[in-house]
Amino acid sequence: MKAISKLKCTARSFFSRRYTLTPNVSSSQALNSSALVDDFTRFCYQRDLPSAIRAMDAMQTHGLHADSITYSELIKCCLARGAVREGKLVQNHVFSNGYEPKTFLINILINMYVKFNLLEDAKTLFDKMPERTVVSWTTMIWAYCNAKMNNKAFEFFVLMLREGVRPNMYTYSSILRACVCLLNLRQLHCGIIKVGLDSDVFVRSALIDVYAKWGELRNAVCVFNEMATGDLVVWNSIIGAFAQNSDGDEALDLFKRMKRAGFAADEATLTSVLRACTGLALLELGTQVHVHLLKYDQDLILNNALLDMYCKCGSLEDAQFIFDRMVEKDVISWSTMIAGLAQNGYSQKALKFFELMKASGLEPNYITILGVLFACSHAGLVEDGLYYFHSMKNVYGIDPEKEHYGCIIDLLGRAGKLDQAVKLINEMDYEPDAVTWRALLGACRVHQNTDLAVYAAKQILNLDPQDAGTYILLSNIYANMQRWDDVAEIRKTMRDRGLRKEPGCSWIEVNKHIHTFIFGDSSHPNIDEINRELNRLIHKLVGVGYVPDTNFVLQDLEGEQKEDSIRYHSEKLAIVFALMSMSKGMTIRIRKNIRICGDCHIFAKLTAKMEHCTIVLRDPIRYHHFRDGSCSCGDYW
Repeated sequence: MKAISKLKCTARSFFSRRYTLTPNVSSSQALNSSALVDDFTRFCYQRDLPSAIRAMDAMQTHGLHADSITYSELIKCCLARGAVREGKLVQNHVFSNGYEPKTFLINILINMYVKFNLLEDAKTLFDKMPERTVVSWTTMIWAYCNAKMNNKAFEFFVLMLREGVRPNMYTYSSILRACVCLLNLRQLHCGIIKVGLDSDVFVRSALIDVYAKWGELRNAVCVFNEMATGDLVVWNSIIGAFAQNSDGDEALDLFKRMKRAGFAADEATLTSVLRACTGLALLELGTQVHVHLLKYDQDLILNNALLDMYCKCGSLEDAQFIFDRMVEKDVISWSTMIAGLAQNGYSQKALKFFELMKASGLEPNYITILGVLFACSHAGLVEDGLYYFHSMKNVYGIDPEKEHYGCIIDLLGRAGKLDQAVKLINEMDYEPDAVTWRALLGACRVHQNTDLAVYAAKQILNLDPQDAGTYILLSNIYANMQRWDDVAEIRKTMRDRGLRKEPGCSWIEVNKHIHTFIFGDSSHPNIDEINRELNRLIHKLVGVGYVPDTNFVLQDLEGEQKEDSIRYHSEKLAIVFALMSMSKGMTIRIRKNIRICGDCHIFAKLTAKMEHCTIVLRDPIRYHHFRDGSCSCGDYW
């Protein structure tokens, strides 16, 4: 009996703390009130939103309130359902009948408005708070950072300091991502060290991410190396930093270090490692990473990264296999496949995928349309390209950006419609950039429109005075016109500015090792043997009709000098080394830093036919699949 009596006392004490009752009510009213609050509490924990709201309305009529924890459960339910109206009703209720909610509950309400992207409502509630904690300030700072309102985030951060509220690790993790310049970043870093938060995992990770965003990889590494004890979050940050900055080699080295340190890769690690493999076009290593992904078989982000890797390594069969197996596909999945097919020369299939995507009910975004326009541009589909370009705004409500204009200008230029291309440049909503003028310049070179080529080249050099390739092309244009004084002036300008054309460089992965070939460089240990084999192969190709194409060689070279200058291009060396080192039937995969030249394109086609092999070459523009004497680009590149 004593135990039962004690239990009843405890229960009464519990209920007296869980709700507030209007004074001077009878015992029967108190019992009804208790039942009403009990019902409300049960509905909140059961996530029965309609019933909880009805019970809350009844409580408000009787001047009753529950405890803050119960309201927090109701707010979670509103967030899960996207129930904005009900969330606002909760706020009205907790401030009704003179009730003063605790700071904890107000913070939860502010967070609710932030998650609903109702920043003005969040700020209004924040401004009314009698007391603001570090959680209150951090929630608002995070909200402004997330909304890309960086100046507002910094304004709140300064106000927070002025009110004497000390930032915590979450505050710094948020405000770091709002840095609009390196000065901001360095000032914050100093503040972090001063308050002793530089060893916090989340702060350290944010510092690495932001230094990497600003291209300050040296500082990112310094922050990483100061880590006293290992942590997977920080490892992921530093690996991701190098992967995002196109330094795949360093990212992969760090991944190996991480594994040696005893850390198991998670989804974030594997996404970054896949990105590194993608940047380096390392299919063999990417396939090995794929094995680690099997336990995350249905992770959408990882599957999308895997799709991208296979597409950009030129393995469309593997990409198609992954795509077909994906249970969930989003706009990124479809866009990756469309762009991958287009870049690998399968334009018609890319357009079919676009139609399938629309049929699935997904709306395209600006990246999807970019892939579609690229497909049209690199297959000469002028009418289709113009149709999709005009559909962007009219059908999908997507405003064309510079990249979309660039694709259409390239499409028109390749088709010889130079007047239309110039007209579109003049009608653009943006000032044309160097990329836009380069697209026109390339078309002028193909269609031998000298005057327009000179004009486009000068526009490029006004925007990018360090573009050595354009200087050389302009010099060759002047040489064709026998304007030798202009040729001399161009060469002098290049010398004065210390400009040299970037040497061609090709990479190939053989037996898990990366081999690099650079035009004019003889440092490869097998270079003498490679050169002998290359000369032997060229002799064989000449026998079946190969004639070196010297159209794009510097004009001040003569006869055999021109042929010699293209004979040892880096991709030729890489192809020959692969033929010497790899088993018959294996696909030769090469990555090149600059666009493949016409002569090497012919060389690769004939070699693929003569040697009965497949050659996949990736340059900065697209991918070329050479088989049986033809290329996937259809020679339209």
